[in-house]
Amino acid sequence: MQEIVLIFLGALALLFIARKVARKVGLVDKPNARKLHSGHIPLVGGVSVYFSLWILYALQPAWLPDFDIYMICATLLLLVGVLDDRFDLPVMPRMGLQAAVAGIMMYNGLYLSSLGNILFGYQLILGTFGYVITLFAVIAAINAFNMVDGIDGLLGALSCVTFGSLGIVFIMGGNDDMAMWCMCLMAACLPYILLNLGIPWGRKFKVFMGDAGSMLIGFTVIWLLIVASQGQDAIMSPVTALWLIAVPLMDMMRVMIARIRRGSSPFRPDREHMHHILMRAGLSGRWTLVIMTSAQVFSGMIGIILEGCRVPDNWQLALFVGSFISLLYAMKSLERLKVTFGRFLAVK
Repeated sequence: MQEIVLIFLGALALLFIARKVARKVGLVDKPNARKLHSGHIPLVGGVSVYFSLWILYALQPAWLPDFDIYMICATLLLLVGVLDDRFDLPVMPRMGLQAAVAGIMMYNGLYLSSLGNILFGYQLILGTFGYVITLFAVIAAINAFNMVDGIDGLLGALSCVTFGSLGIVFIMGGNDDMAMWCMCLMAACLPYILLNLGIPWGRKFKVFMGDAGSMLIGFTVIWLLIVASQGQDAIMSPVTALWLIAVPLMDMMRVMIARIRRGSSPFRPDREHMHHILMRAGLSGRWTLVIMTSAQVFSGMIGIILEGCRVPDNWQLALFVGSFISLLYAMKSLERLKVTFGRFLAVK
């Protein structure tokens, strides 16, 4: 508990320091056609989380295995993310870096060697192909959390739910050190959530996470998921990992599929994410935050329960795919209902 309090206070202090520096060097988010906020908001949430990790390491260096490798990757992502936040880099340099950190992970033995018993009770061993799957998994996780960062509080809240769910899974598996590391990650994100939502000081001290922060969080999530689901010390099924990141993962998959079907780049920004659709349907930003966070809490609970009850992996995967199809149908229905209601009002 002492570590959690110190991480929270350290992250909060770092935010206030970083936001002043950010304004001086121009590391701020400016309104445009796609970004509808007002004023220049410091992009320092990721910087705060990053330096909080060093505080955590100083307090408990043994909690995270291979911390040095993890921090090499995290530092690279943070540096390029800060440059992207400042100068708006093209997609390819960012993708190249994400592939590079995946390569560093795999070179040091952290990769997806198995997808669990998804072949009707038989384990799917990936062999050399596991490196390819790991590459796509790392890039997917990083971009899923990057893409979901669209309204106040959403990225931080979904991240905290995922870290909390992982903490519970680690406790169930008897790995208390990793569970505490997850809890401290939640403590590092909480000050950002408060300032991002204007609690309790209002918009005066508002900050954004920035691409540096979203990439760092996405990478941290996939690192922890691989640690938890692979190797002799695995404490959960790889399929369970899907439930712990269900909302950002499903949202990314849904949006990318729609973009490809339109003939656009899957990485081309638009306003078709789940939070955009919910807000166009008439919900406020806060209610959208509540609904999407609740959905992630629910999916995390499903994953934990299925894992605890030892539900076969193939049934877990079938249920996840069914949930994704249901989400696609629900989002399309919501958009159609909005259009139909708009036409009705125009006629009236």
